[in-house]
Amino acid sequence: MEEVRDEYLRFIQLEKGLSANTIAAYRRDLNQYIEFLNSQKVGQLDFVTRDIIQQCFAVRHDEGHSAKSIARFTSTIRSFHQFALRERYTSQDPTVLITTPKYERKLPDVLSVDEVDKLLSSFDLSKANDYRNRTMLELLYATGMRVSELIFVEIQDINLVMGFVKVFGKGNKERIIPLGETVIQYLTHYLEEVRPQLLKKTVTDVLFLNLHGKPLSRQGVWKMIKQAGVKAGLSKRLTPHTLRHSFATHLLENGADLRAVQEMLGHSDISTTQLYTHVSSTQIRKIYQSYHPRA
Repeated sequence: MEEVRDEYLRFIQLEKGLSANTIAAYRRDLNQYIEFLNSQKVGQLDFVTRDIIQQCFAVRHDEGHSAKSIARFTSTIRSFHQFALRERYTSQDPTVLITTPKYERKLPDVLSVDEVDKLLSSFDLSKANDYRNRTMLELLYATGMRVSELIFVEIQDINLVMGFVKVFGKGNKERIIPLGETVIQYLTHYLEEVRPQLLKKTVTDVLFLNLHGKPLSRQGVWKMIKQAGVKAGLSKRLTPHTLRHSFATHLLENGADLRAVQEMLGHSDISTTQLYTHVSSTQIRKIYQSYHPRA
């Protein structure tokens, strides 16, 4: 089965263009699945039954895995068996009658406009690294891009005259996101004055650099945002995705078209974007209950 697993992982990497993190998650799921099958003395895919798979799911549930985690695991196993059948590694697909468990999506943390202002105002713009950090957060909030996309943005991906940035998302899919005047001003100064200070003798087209002139890591950006939140006195838990959530929510609250927000976020499924409409409704309900005399 390990041979089929490796062929499947190679397939989804080459044919679907999935990210390294997604491939790693698939590999973990499949390793745990194969380990379970081995524990049940199931050595070939032809001998896997629907009942055996259901037992595997029950074990994961008993181990404390969330419904969301089990749903992803189910999707991985189903896709794996479909591949095995299609490539004739097995003569049957035992996942045909198995349904993916539903899970309740947790609403993301969202900053208010005032909280975004506090966060962005927490930097000392006389320092090169603080100016870079402010510019990065301005760009995250202005575009809703993921941090994994931000750290790979190159100078040629930004057009300050036309006002847009080219982003390469999951599966290396390209999308164009417009830029507002505020972030354009920060990017202009950063490129002209700040980045040359950080660049030193390094040769790279990557837009955002650390103090050694090298590209930033996701962990470094995460740590920076967390520290900025503490400095700004924000009580909400901040992650790199918080500004992405806030970007989408604020656009929708102000009447933006859902399809346009989907395009800017790079969601392949609009149901993912629709989650933010629930966030907006929650905010509206809070405002109503706070200010309506008969709420």
